[in-house]
Amino acid sequence: MTDYSKTPLLDTIKTPDDLRRLKVEQVRQVADELRQETIDAVSVTGGHFGAGLGVVELTTAIHYVFDTPRDRLIWDVGHQAYPHKILTGRRDRIRTLRTGGGLSGFTKRSESDYDPFGAAHSSTSISAGLGMAVARDLSGGKNNVIAVIGDGAMSAGMAYEAMNNAGAMNSRLIVILNDNDMSIAPPVGAMSAYLS
Repeated sequence: MTDYSKTPLLDTIKTPDDLRRLKVEQVRQVADELRQETIDAVSVTGGHFGAGLGVVELTTAIHYVFDTPRDRLIWDVGHQAYPHKILTGRRDRIRTLRTGGGLSGFTKRSESDYDPFGAAHSSTSISAGLGMAVARDLSGGKNNVIAVIGDGAMSAGMAYEAMNNAGAMNSRLIVILNDNDMSIAPPVGAMSAYLS
C-alpha cells in the first residue's frame, strides 16, 4: 500500500526560497498544509495553538512576498512563530519544540538567520523593528523590516511608545496588526474592545 503524504507541497519547501518558486495559485494549498503540520506538531509537543494557527496564511504570504531573511521579519509573541519555524528550515525538528535540546517555543537568534529578534512575550516587535530600520538606514541598506503584532499585544504601553517613535522618525518600517482575536487568553481593555 502506498503511503501518501498529507503535505505534498509543503514537503518540497525547505526554506522560503522554495516557497517563492511556487505559483501564486499554489500558496493557498501550502497554507492549508502548513496548518495541518502545525496542528500535528503542537499536538505532540504541546504549546499554544491559537497564536500559531491564527497566522498561518499571514506567515505564508509574508515569506512568499518578502525576501526573508534579508528582509527582517520580527514576530511579536514567539508563539506565533511555529508556522514560521516550519517554513524556515526547521520542519524536521518541529516535534522537538519546547523540549530539552529541541527548538525554542519562541524566536531565537541562535537558532536561525530567519529569527532576527528573540521574541518571547508581547509588545516588543515594533520597537525592535524600528531599531533595525534605523540601523539599516544608517548603514545605507535597502531591505525591508516587518514587525507583526497581534491584537492582544497591541494593547501594551510599549507598543504605543514604539508606534509614537516610529511615527516621528523617517525610517521605512512595515507594521502588520494581526487582528485575529487569537490570543493565548482572552484580551481585555479598551483597545482590544475597539479592535474586535
